[in-house]
Amino acid sequence: MSDWFQKQWKGYSTWHLILLPLSLFFFLLSTARKQLFRFGVLNSYKLPVPVIVVGNISVGGTGKTPLVIWLANQLKQRGFKPGIVSRGYGGLANGVTEVFAHSMPNSVGDEPLLIAQHLQCPVFVGANRVDAGKTLLEVHPEVNVIVSDDGLQHYRLQRDIEIAVVDADRGFGNALLLPAGSLREVKPRLNSVDAIVMMNAHQQSSMKTEFLAPVFEMALTGGVFVSLFDETSQQTAHFFNGKSLVAVAGIGNPKRFFDALIKMGLVFEQKSFPDHHAYSPQDLLPFAGKTILMTEKDAVKCEQFAKGNAQFDIWMLPVSASIDDGLNELVLQKLATLSKGK
Repeated sequence: MSDWFQKQWKGYSTWHLILLPLSLFFFLLSTARKQLFRFGVLNSYKLPVPVIVVGNISVGGTGKTPLVIWLANQLKQRGFKPGIVSRGYGGLANGVTEVFAHSMPNSVGDEPLLIAQHLQCPVFVGANRVDAGKTLLEVHPEVNVIVSDDGLQHYRLQRDIEIAVVDADRGFGNALLLPAGSLREVKPRLNSVDAIVMMNAHQQSSMKTEFLAPVFEMALTGGVFVSLFDETSQQTAHFFNGKSLVAVAGIGNPKRFFDALIKMGLVFEQKSFPDHHAYSPQDLLPFAGKTILMTEKDAVKCEQFAKGNAQFDIWMLPVSASIDDGLNELVLQKLATLSKGK
């Protein structure tokens, strides 16, 4: 079903005669909800520290998690003590849960676990981000700024800075709202955010001038693969030349990962799984005897059965975000303004 919707979101078909009325209903419902928060009919909550929301207006992976990691590291380098809240999509934990580097991905979600493994700062998950933020501050009162991984549409949590991530390669599809299109909110919503971070901006340079908010370019870089059998073993792409390779991706945009491997000169079989797929050994058994390449987000769900298991030859490709310096300055300037206003 997910693949079917992805296909519809790229253009228009006779199915849109059915989907468009549903999108209109979605628009009316989401707009009414937003206005109810705006006028105080529905209660929103302001945490006692600044809140930075990193999100998007479309369904699917746009690079939010690498941006959250980059942003938290930038804040730490400048003396802030950030904390992270996330929904924990795909996790089974009830209520609010703290995420540690050794947490189980099926409990807390793959993206929060990946963030916790990269950052030495508190990470909490919960469907209600207000509760997650409150609990985080109770357990870690030293935290003086919170970054929300996703949550642009979670209006119950008041925010001081909004950063929207856009993948220029995928764009906005047919620019329709769910379920006829991939959008959670209409495109003009991007004119109200504080900053737009654009992946693959060089491929669609005209998109950079569409919006009122400042646009900053982001790229994901990574060239060293790490073995899941033995994480001390690391290799560059040249090591895999001549091997029978399978590239596996259970992320919002598998094409991005596959394209990165192609640019490295690798030749491989492709296998896509749904975003946030909960891997089991059975998923990878068909590739036993081959070398499997996957993203770091996929790897956190395979480490438990792949480490020390000679049955699988699995390598992950960690990536990090590279972003225009201007974004960092914008965030710091806004935080300074907030501090002066207290």
